[in-house]
Amino acid sequence: MPGFGRGAGFLLLALLAEVAGTVGGFGSSVFFVPIANFYFDFQSVLGITALFHLASNLSKLGLFRAGIDYGLLLRLGVPAVACAVLGGLASAAIDTRWLTGVLALFLLALSGWMLLRPRWKVRASTGNAVLGGVLSGGMAGLVGTGGAVRGITMAAFDLRKEVFVATSAAIDLAIDLSRGLVYARNGYLHAHDLVWVPLLAVVALAGTWLGRRILARLPQAIFRRIALLLVFAIGLVTLWQAAG
Repeated sequence: MPGFGRGAGFLLLALLAEVAGTVGGFGSSVFFVPIANFYFDFQSVLGITALFHLASNLSKLGLFRAGIDYGLLLRLGVPAVACAVLGGLASAAIDTRWLTGVLALFLLALSGWMLLRPRWKVRASTGNAVLGGVLSGGMAGLVGTGGAVRGITMAAFDLRKEVFVATSAAIDLAIDLSRGLVYARNGYLHAHDLVWVPLLAVVALAGTWLGRRILARLPQAIFRRIALLLVFAIGLVTLWQAAG
């Protein structure tokens, strides 16, 4: 567990992760997991991330709740929750390092392609929504983060930025509740790590508020490009960690 100085740095980085996650619409875990890996063991990272993300998504729903797309919530969210449970159960028995590398390469390739070909996008269909839910939920359960995969899937539906953030947060909240129970069963929620939960809850609320203010000043086209750049950055960090 980090000391006071490192702990303050950890909380500051967590705040930046929450702001970036709100602006990108992917949820903070895509940034928070790589950060937390520098401070905690992998099992603790999974447990803390689920609790931090729970507070993060409750904050987002409080600020963006009017924008939820309930049709997409069902098509993408139901398979995501089911696969998050399966991924969480499998995490106790599978070495996830190679999966992290696969995720990194996938994010780099797809976001890079979409940045180079801005008019290309995943086809907005029920099948792609379900597939995106399966992949994002499974990755969330296994390696702690799947929001970037879900973000790329949701980008196909050209949602307004408020609807994008609210719908993503609602799906994430269901994933966090389900995988949190699985992580508790697996023994990932350690008593000595719980001291960080109240502090991270404050960070989540503050970061969501700051991210919302930034979003209010972003045109829709710029928002989409920033979201893809954030996905590419996530891929780079994840690949660096997998190779380390």
